Amino acid sequence: MRLQAILFDVDGTLAETEDAHRGAFNTAFQSAGLDWHWDRDLYRELLVVTGGKERIGHYLSRLAAPPPCDVAALHRAKTECYTALVSSGGVRLRPGVIRLLSEARRQGVRLAIATTTTPANVMALLATTLGPDGMSLFEVMVAGDAVPRKKPAPDVYRAVLEALGLPSSGCIAIEDSRAGVLSARRAGLPVLATPSLYTRDDDLRHALAVLSDLGEPGTPYLHLGGAGAGESVVTVEALGRWSTGA
Repeated sequence: MRLQAILFDVDGTLAETEDAHRGAFNTAFQSAGLDWHWDRDLYRELLVVTGGKERIGHYLSRLAAPPPCDVAALHRAKTECYTALVSSGGVRLRPGVIRLLSEARRQGVRLAIATTTTPANVMALLATTLGPDGMSLFEVMVAGDAVPRKKPAPDVYRAVLEALGLPSSGCIAIEDSRAGVLSARRAGLPVLATPSLYTRDDDLRHALAVLSDLGEPGTPYLHLGGAGAGESVVTVEALGRWSTGA
């Protein structure tokens, strides 16, 4: 079956965004007069919880004497910090992303986004890295609190498939984390995993392939497991072949 759609996660998949998110959290904490600081080791632990508001709430639950805290307001402040950083050019897309997006568009393969981050974060990233028409590349975006349960629940992927009017067969997801891979698989989707800075030690066994990135001509990806051995770049043709086991 011809590949009909590619469904992308955002944070860690389209771009290495998590350190920018971490910095934005820390800036928001400081501005709110909180003496919290999330270093990389702590943030790696907190990423097990998907969603920024949920991550703050989880952190509060770990404190012996949590201060009064308006989680929603704190998260809004963090989003403002993050979008300002991204809009300044502080984050770039990962290798092979622009190439694969362009190829998919030329071949009539539909594109969608399935993410737990807020729409404002996605729009800032795409506008800065792909230009003002970046969002128009993606036919569907389901983001943030648009579904009842966040990854690893399958809700976000089911919502994207419903919006596209497509079955999971003929589609593929691209993710970077265990939670994302499980979310897509529970929605019946095959998944390509390209682990990022904070997910390199994740259990990605349920992905059909694990690669360092999408690869570029002259700078091939590193094959880390599953399909894709002996190849160098992720193409639409390869995704269709891998997803069907052809």
